[in-house]
Amino acid sequence: MLKSHEFETLVQKLNLKTRNTGDRHAWFEYEGKVIARTRRSHGRGDMPASDQIRQQLKLNEEELRQILQCRLYRQDYIEILRRKGKLPPAS
Repeated sequence: MLKSHEFETLVQKLNLKTRNTGDRHAWFEYEGKVIARTRRSHGRGDMPASDQIRQQLKLNEEELRQILQCRLYRQDYIEILRRKGKLPPAS
């Protein structure tokens, strides 16, 4: 289970845009396009499992762990998404 402070670490390290409604929504934009989105609940229950958040952000377990340990940042995330074909190659 991903803790709320870990979710906020993802938001900061990946420079995700956020919006608060009944939940905390976060999304990754690249060149004006939304590439990935996820959310967490403000309450105690109903928070998506870390696997679900990880999948929504298109990360594997090791990549997620490295971001949470402050070993990967936004530029690294962009490269991960490029390798996975979610972003166009760098020009």
